[in-house]
Formats: sequence, C-alpha cells, structure tokens
Amino acid sequence: MAMYRSHVLICGGTGCVSNGATEVTEAMRKELARRDLTGEVLVVPTGCHGMCEMGPIMVVYPEGTFYSRVTAEDVPEIVEEHIYKGRPVERLMYSGGEEMPTVPHYKDIPFYGKQHRIALKNCGYINPDNIEEYISRGGYEALAKAITSMTPVQVIDELKASGLRGRGGGGFPTGLKWSFCAAAKGDKKYVICNADEGDPGAFMDRSILEGDPHAILEGMLLGAFAMGANEGYIYCRAEYPLAIQRLKTAIEQAENYGLLGENIMDTPFSFTVHVKEGAGAFVCGEETALMASIEGQRGMPRPRPPFPANSGLWGLPTNINNVETWANVAQIIAHGGEWYAAMGTEKSKGTKVFALTGKVKHTGLVEVPMGITLREIIFDIGGGILNDRKFKAVQIGGPSGGCLTEEHLDTPVSYETLTALGAIMGSGGLVVMDEDNCMVDVAKFFLEFTQKESCGKCSPCREGTKHMLLLLNKISEGNGTMEDLETLENLANMVQEMSLCGLGQTAPNPVLTTLRYFRDEYVAHIRDKKCPAGACTALLEYSILQDVCRKCGICARNCPVHCIPGDRTSGYVIETERCIRCGTCFEKCPFGAIEKK
Repeated sequence: MAMYRSHVLICGGTGCVSNGATEVTEAMRKELARRDLTGEVLVVPTGCHGMCEMGPIMVVYPEGTFYSRVTAEDVPEIVEEHIYKGRPVERLMYSGGEEMPTVPHYKDIPFYGKQHRIALKNCGYINPDNIEEYISRGGYEALAKAITSMTPVQVIDELKASGLRGRGGGGFPTGLKWSFCAAAKGDKKYVICNADEGDPGAFMDRSILEGDPHAILEGMLLGAFAMGANEGYIYCRAEYPLAIQRLKTAIEQAENYGLLGENIMDTPFSFTVHVKEGAGAFVCGEETALMASIEGQRGMPRPRPPFPANSGLWGLPTNINNVETWANVAQIIAHGGEWYAAMGTEKSKGTKVFALTGKVKHTGLVEVPMGITLREIIFDIGGGILNDRKFKAVQIGGPSGGCLTEEHLDTPVSYETLTALGAIMGSGGLVVMDEDNCMVDVAKFFLEFTQKESCGKCSPCREGTKHMLLLLNKISEGNGTMEDLETLENLANMVQEMSLCGLGQTAPNPVLTTLRYFRDEYVAHIRDKKCPAGACTALLEYSILQDVCRKCGICARNCPVHCIPGDRTSGYVIETERCIRCGTCFEKCPFGAIEKK
C-alpha cells in the first residue's frame, strides 16, 4: 500500500465542477507528474465541502490548509510553494475580512464553526468513487453489525430510540414508518430512496449523493434488512447526471465487494438496488406519484389509504425515505439511537442539512443541530446579509414553505416551531432576502413554480393555484383591490385544506405567511399603487435627477425603446408614458442620476 506525505483534496461537487474544479484536478495531477511527485502526493477528488460560493475548493493535508477559488493557473504556485517548499500560499486562503484577514485551516473557518456533520460526515473528505475510502471511515460496519448480531426488530427499535424524523419535509418518525412496513403481510417488499429534489435553490440531496453515495446504499441495506425487503429503487431526477454516475459506480463497487446482491456477508440476507431516472416533475417528490412514475405511469398522486407500507410499488408493501434520512441510518445503528437522540430538541432530534442561498454572504450547504436559531445560521454561519444590507425575511421550506421575519430570527429551528409560525422544515431550503425584495413578488415567484408543477389531478390545486396567481399578478401590477386581498386569503386556505397531496396542501404557504407578516406591502400595492421595495416593474417610475445628471447621454444610448430624448446641451428627460421600466438606464448611469420610485 502506497504511503503519501501529503493529500490534496479537491472538491468535485457540481458547484465546484461548474467553476473549473475538473481543470484544477487535472492541472494538479500534471504538475505533480512533471515534478516527479506522484508517488508522494495523492490527489483526491471529493464531494461538496459546503462553502459553494468559494469554489473551487482545495484542502491540503496533513496541515488542513484551505484554499478557495482556486484556478488551474494557481496550481504550479501551490505545488512549488506549499507542497515542495512547505510554504502555504496565503493569497489563496479564505479571508474573513478585517477581523480575520486569512484563515489557513479548514477547522477555523467560521462557516464550519457551528456545524455538526452526520449526514455530511464524509462529504469533502473522501473520494466518492472509491468504496475503500468509505470503508476506511467506518463504512458498512453498521451493516455488518446489524445482519450478524441484531434482529430486524432491534434495528427498528434503534431508529425509534433515535427520534429520527423524515428529512424530506413531512417529518414523520422514521422508526415508526419502518415498523408499519415490517408488519405488512407479503413475501415481496420494496424500499425506495426519494432523490427527486425539485425545490428551487435546494441541493442538499444532490450533494450527499455526489459526495457519499455509499452512505445511501448502506442506509437502504439496513432498512431492507429491518423491513424484510430484498429490492430497492433510488428515484433520482435526470438533471443530476453527476449524482447518477456516482450512484451507479457505488452500486457496481458494492456488488463487487459482496455488499449488494445475494447472501450478503454470507448471511441469508439478499438485496438489489436500481437507479430510476425521473423526468423532473416536482410532483414526483410526493411518494405515491413517485411510485407511479417508477411503474411507468404518469406521475400523479393517489388518495390514501391505502398507505405505501401496505400497498405501494406494484401494490406491494413499500417504504420511502429521502436521501438525507437514509444518510443518517448507518451512523445511528453504528453509534446507537441514544447517541443521536442526545442532539437536537425534545421532539426534533439530531441534525438538519440546509441549502443556504439568497442575499447572504456565504451561500452553501450547512448541517446544524436541531434547535439552532435562524440568526445563528444566517449571521454566524452565513456571515450576514450580502453587501451589509438590511435583513428582511427568510423563506424556509422551499416553494412549500413560508417567509419569516426579523422577529423570528431567534426562533429555534424545529418541526414544531416552524409549523407554528406558518412555515415548514421542508427538505431544507433557506432563501435569505434583504430590503430590496418585494414580498408580494416573492409569493408570486413561488406560487408560479407550484402552479406550473401541479399535476392537475385535483381541482383545488389545479384551479385554486391558478386563480391565486391571477390575483397576485393583479396586485403586483397595481390593479388589485382590498376585496382581492380577502379573496386571495380565502382561496389560499381552501387550497391548503382541500388539495389531494402535499404539493397543493403546502402551495399556499408563501402567500399565507407573507399576508400574515407583510400585509402592509400588499396594501401599499393596492392603495398607494407603489411597491415599497421597488421591485414590481409595473409600479416603477424612472426619472432623471437634473442636478446630478452630467448630460453624458449614456442612458439615452442604452435605452432599448429610445424614450429618453435630449442632448448634451439641453439635457435628457425620460418619457414616462413610453418607458417600459426595464431599468437599463438605472443600471448604466455611472453617476446615480436616475431615480427609481
């Protein structure tokens, strides 16, 4: 076995790959070969490190030096100075501003300070295409423990003791869900991994699949053993090609090692797993629609009961959990249910992975203990609001979630607290907004998404979301009435109560929470015909501040509809009736002479 004096870990998640991580990896290998250092330094492509906006990310061990935004052109300097001479390259280290000019070590970066990684344990640390690296960090030990020294009932009891709840959004107790399927009658049962992550801005499941695919397989193996299943499916949207590629590689490796297939570890337990690529329908995240899609039917939900535990895939007992849920299972069995239950709150145990996006300084993937506050996630981990603007709201739970305000920043994150505020945990999307975001526009954005993704099977969702969107458009264009506001709220409550599946039942959440916490913005759009945030195009008016204008003509030359007549002598004026409110003049003026109101 080769011994290396240094390991160079380079993020190979989708975010870093799109920013050139593949080229960085290739450049590092070529430079090491050129200097005859291949036998001394191992290059390891990993999964997502979490700090996505700083990618491509490189970490050099044994020091743990963290480099961010590395390019292929930086590689010769890193090899020459750091690897060859032992002098880390300070200009490529993470910078935390004036208080923390450079942070050389991974462990000292504030972004990671309050995180606690369980589901993301291996992401960023191992090569996801190498099963031996997964095994070296305790991989498949939980499986060996379960199938050689535990009964299926004992495995389920550990899951119950852990308090793990489904991380796909519903939050149903995982151990209890498993017990239903285990008790169902039938010789053939299925377990399914729901990897149909479709929320705008969400990439939690994607990153786990790309960075630690064997954790999903081991979790499914343990679930299959506990519930008496011998076949499984991973339903992953086709838009995740890297995740699918790594899943298929992991399955092949596990089969070659005797960890998938017949008589695993020389026991009577057998299990096979297939990858099913979905076509990207958001509704297929709902478990009955997902199963219909696997069966080759149109992805549409069906009424329950019967529940999947009794009549699921092809009418047989089936259990479905999402990626993050499965990623926790092996560690719970390895360390015990009490170990996991010691983290979190009374009713929300363990950790939760969030995709932190929007107007926040450090976007990326974070895993935090349940009970942490929104303020800690946004300001301590995320670094605060981009460009030091004022925090306005955070949308939690994706298009099915709700918008919370500054007064909720100290709310402990748990299933119960978020539901009480009108939001939901969802799969883990966190979109941060500042003072320039219009909450009417935000509600419209998310409702447009869910309305388009409605399968159309039930009329409350099909028709209700359509009419809600018409009312939101009317209000955002300054044509709404106070009666429209009342109608919108009534419609939202009706859709929430009467829709068939979770998509329709939660689609009104962004509307209801913005009405609850930002009603004054709706009223301003209706009564004053103004958008307080200056975001709704139809209500904007642009004018030129004559005392600031330099008469340079840049605005006139860039106006796409030529509605700014004038010259360098007389000056320029925007003809409001012809203006299409595109904002080009506002963006192009270098002197701040264009007023938007």
